Amino acid sequence: MRDDGTPDGGTREEREPGAEAERPKPASGGASSDAHTKLTVWIALAANLVIAVAKLVGGLFAGSPALLSEAAHSVADSFNEVFLLAALRRSKRPADPGHPFGYGKERYFWSLLAAVGIFVMGGCFSVFQGVEALRSSGEESTSGYVVGLVVLGVAFLAEGTSLARALIQVRGQEGGIGSDPALRTVVAEDGTAVLGVLLAIAGMALHMTTGQVVCEAAASLAIGVLLLFVAFKLGADARDQLIGEGADPETREAITAYLDAQAEIDGVATLLTMRLGQDSLLVAARVDLAPGHESEKLELVMERVKAGLTARWPEADQVFLDVTEAPEATKAHTSPDLTA
Repeated sequence: MRDDGTPDGGTREEREPGAEAERPKPASGGASSDAHTKLTVWIALAANLVIAVAKLVGGLFAGSPALLSEAAHSVADSFNEVFLLAALRRSKRPADPGHPFGYGKERYFWSLLAAVGIFVMGGCFSVFQGVEALRSSGEESTSGYVVGLVVLGVAFLAEGTSLARALIQVRGQEGGIGSDPALRTVVAEDGTAVLGVLLAIAGMALHMTTGQVVCEAAASLAIGVLLLFVAFKLGADARDQLIGEGADPETREAITAYLDAQAEIDGVATLLTMRLGQDSLLVAARVDLAPGHESEKLELVMERVKAGLTARWPEADQVFLDVTEAPEATKAHTSPDLTA
């Protein structure tokens, strides 16, 4: 064993074939990502406010249940964008004694509220409109439907523009859509909004053609079911993150491989991870100390290992290593387990 910790008979690079891949990676640029996400949310909010007013006026003028369902959809989306803006602001507060790991999980809480808003204000109201339309007479006047279709056409363009903006950000963001709950919610909202507008157009057009309100009622029910499904999916994702979601399997395997590759570590007994926010990851590992290493240098060794891990995964800002001696070393030494 050399003084620098390199085993005799080979360099560090020879022992670690993947050493080149373990060089520190640059930070992911969380502040820039947040700025882009905030702009995306503001664009979605502006679009939804304008569209909500247009749909509501058009729906009342035309007496269209499908258009009123879409108005409720846009109102729900507008409230949700306000929730997401609050999440972006509050999740960036620094850690304090009461919250030593920071406020990163605020994003997940507000995303959960947004999912509830979609469920109640969007999904339930749309289903109610559809049921009410089915209970009405078989034929209803379609006067004013041309205005309603024009409103939906404008809404389609506005929602499509907002969705395109969100998808462009997803393509350029490290970690994709799953790494940012606010961005994920905007994409889900705009995607369902575009599909909902198409369903409303189809329902109104069939109503005008056949004279049967059941066509439009079916469209309203379909919009409601779509919103309920999206709300459930977003709520389930937020729930998983709130109760302590771990890193993805690829990241866990890579961290384990990194720790195993260290000359001072004989093996990784346990690895636990938990996401504390979009750009914050807790890593806790119990590792076995390789035989032949001096306990006095253990703290310096573990600090180097933790620094290397954080350099490679910048989001791993909370790293804890519990170090025990390997079984072979335990037989030869009577010193107690050490914790770094």
